[in-house]
Amino acid sequence: MYRFIHPDVEQHLISDEGEEIIDEVHKHPMAFAGALAGLLGSMLLFVAMPFAGNFWLLPLAVGLVVFVRSVWAIHEAHMDRFVITNMRVFRVHGIVSQQTATMPMQRILDITVNKPVLGQIFGYGHFVFESAAQDQGLRDIRFVARPDERDLTIQRVIQRSGARQRVRRGYEEGP
Repeated sequence: MYRFIHPDVEQHLISDEGEEIIDEVHKHPMAFAGALAGLLGSMLLFVAMPFAGNFWLLPLAVGLVVFVRSVWAIHEAHMDRFVITNMRVFRVHGIVSQQTATMPMQRILDITVNKPVLGQIFGYGHFVFESAAQDQGLRDIRFVARPDERDLTIQRVIQRSGARQRVRRGYEEGP
């Protein structure tokens, strides 16, 4: 029952190879904004029931549907985790059926950080990963809190893994 309430990202680690979590990224609170607006709307429909006269069942039914959908969306966002380890990045998401997408650090060619206007104000952004693979299971990660800090964390892990050559004082160092 626990797996329906909390995404157990530790079960996806390759512990016997020394994989450790560097950062487990929860969705930014702005990811919940639409669902919270839906909850507020459903509450307003429940309040409107006494004023609907003989049609009180209509606001009740619509309110229940909006309420259940909003609670589901909040829980879905809660179960969506992006994880940075010392070996790879992966995303675990889903409630009833859980999906996992993984990309080794060595396969990351480029990370684009998109920060919309609201993201710049509230401190979130969206990651777009590029790799050498044609089909990527891990491409878009949305509503990442402190995206610049997370991007630097990934870049440091890639550098420490030796996937990229070091550059010092304008000169490249060989292998």
